Amino acid sequence: MMPADPLDLDALPAPDAPREVRRFRQGAWQSALDDLAEEVPVALEFNGISHAVMLATPADLEDFALGFALSEGIIAEPGECYGAEASVSPQGITVHVDIAASAFAQLKVRRRNLAGRTGCGLCGTENLAEVLREVAPLGHTQHVSREAIAAAQAALVGNQALQRRTGAMHAAAWCSTAGEVVLFREDVGRHNALDKLIGALARTPDRRDKKGFVLMTSRASVEIVQKAAQAGIEIVAAVSAATHLAVKVAEQTGMTLVGFVRGDECVIYTGFDRIEGSV
Repeated sequence: MMPADPLDLDALPAPDAPREVRRFRQGAWQSALDDLAEEVPVALEFNGISHAVMLATPADLEDFALGFALSEGIIAEPGECYGAEASVSPQGITVHVDIAASAFAQLKVRRRNLAGRTGCGLCGTENLAEVLREVAPLGHTQHVSREAIAAAQAALVGNQALQRRTGAMHAAAWCSTAGEVVLFREDVGRHNALDKLIGALARTPDRRDKKGFVLMTSRASVEIVQKAAQAGIEIVAAVSAATHLAVKVAEQTGMTLVGFVRGDECVIYTGFDRIEGSV
């Protein structure tokens, strides 16, 4: 299992930093301080082998490492991750993750080098087969109302402290079927935010097994669908549109994919029967 506090948080940079700017407002230039979101190269290293480098917000990195390992299929369950440590250098942060020998053996067979970016979770994939990897079909245990999705979207705004300060953060939230935001994580990258949420859920088994859905403050892109499906999440809602490829993959896995969650409005792309009253 992951230790309760495996990373030296004091050694990590803050997730945001102040910067003096000139702002034009109300017809005049003003001097002001802005909080800017940090983007730091974060290397994920499994059993001493570098596997991925992502530009990420330097917060909740233990969740990030565990969630990435789960959402990318590197490990099959949280218990295959034994711990994580972070080291900071002028070039960025390296998270050293210790995983089970059997998982590491499988990783070496299909190992690839990723050069992640904040806007893309597939950059650097070496072959087409790795882009659309197979994911086991999802179960059909979750149902939620449109009203609950709308309530979660309204509640999420109040939880986004880093977004309020910087204006540059995505969030991924685990929401109850009543529309309560139970758990959420923020990051400059939407897929990083989801990995952090998946990791946080995996470290809190009492929440992981309860009914609910994921809400994203982004578009529903294919890597969001793939990561959520790999983690066994049946319902994903997003405030913006879904891509065609994301919809195709959601349909193949049996996921319910919802987009344009704004106020009382939404669009269901796949899995209509999980949204109460939609059919």
